[in-house]
Amino acid sequence: MDVLSKAVNRRIGQAMHNYSMLADGDQVLIAVSGGVDSLVLSWILDFWQHKAPIQYNILAVYIDNGFHTSTGKNVEEQLRKINVPYLIKKTDFWERAAAAEKGKSVCYHCARLRRNLLFSIAEQQNFNKIAFGHHKDDILETFFINLLYAGNLSTMVPRQELFDGRLNIIRPMAYLEKIEIQNIAEKVNIRPVKNPCPKDSNSKRQEARKILASLSELDPKVKSNIFAALSNIRQGYLLDNTL
Repeated sequence: MDVLSKAVNRRIGQAMHNYSMLADGDQVLIAVSGGVDSLVLSWILDFWQHKAPIQYNILAVYIDNGFHTSTGKNVEEQLRKINVPYLIKKTDFWERAAAAEKGKSVCYHCARLRRNLLFSIAEQQNFNKIAFGHHKDDILETFFINLLYAGNLSTMVPRQELFDGRLNIIRPMAYLEKIEIQNIAEKVNIRPVKNPCPKDSNSKRQEARKILASLSELDPKVKSNIFAALSNIRQGYLLDNTL
């Protein structure tokens, strides 16, 4: 049984090619949350190591934020199952984030601490890429969150250069839908680990998800059209108050 259908395999390849995500000799750190997306991404990058015409190394990194219920062992079990090298980092980020409100949410501080630790690990161990498990639905939802709640036209991008190009964020599953990722997980027996965070609910993202679902009910092509529109920008027909 082929885990990746021809269509899914092709779209992973297209995303990697269109955004030049991987090159020979790359050192790729995979940001693992324990959710199905990042675990499937770990499997995909390991699978592609054996078929790609280039050589690259991977390391899955899971940051334990220090909740009362630790999930590190469960995440470790899943990574061992798919035979991906990993690193588990135990932290006290939850307590530090809760104590550092200063007008920002706990989630903001926690995310910032995790991101900075990932950057630090990448620098210390000479990784030049950090791979995230975001997919097509995440990109569309982020667009709607920014449109509706932040008042700007933006979203997460498949590849992003940081620190003058010394580090790149890549999202190899940018062209895949959530349901396709879940299907891969079932085929390789990946079991997502429940997020122990007491604030594991993004109401704005849930609202954006509902809006997309309702639009898709009107026309199944809507999601694909919106996704295509994100790279088909007609700047001359957007408001510009600097003119």
